[in-house]
Amino acid sequence: MIAVSACLVGVRCRYDGKAVSYPAIMKLYEQGKLIPLCPEVLGGLSIPRTSCELVQTSEGPKVMTQNGEDKTDAFIKGAEMTLTVCKSLGIKKAILKSKSPSCGCGQIYDGTFTRTLIEGNGLTADLLLEAGIQVLGENDI
Repeated sequence: MIAVSACLVGVRCRYDGKAVSYPAIMKLYEQGKLIPLCPEVLGGLSIPRTSCELVQTSEGPKVMTQNGEDKTDAFIKGAEMTLTVCKSLGIKKAILKSKSPSCGCGQIYDGTFTRTLIEGNGLTADLLLEAGIQVLGENDI
């Protein structure tokens, strides 16, 4: 089994309440090979919710809304719950939504809310990678 960001298989759980669909990912889902998870929802965030970005601070990375609300705890909780599910199911690979402060793999927004990309991973992607789980973005499929 492979974990997948739930929004990539049609679950309307993105920050804006929408979902996205990729034919190759949907094919794997329809074959029963994917377990959909949304770390942000698992962390207790609502649908829809205010857009967040990962911001580097003197205290370390924080997940902030554009209005300055700190959502770091919810993102950490969601990342930890996602890892728990992956471990309990023996999942060794995940397909995650790119650019997200939670699921982004390889590139994320820089925290300025200007849609500027930088190298880096979201909190869930980092936690899964640290646990030895291979992480791919939707464009890697």
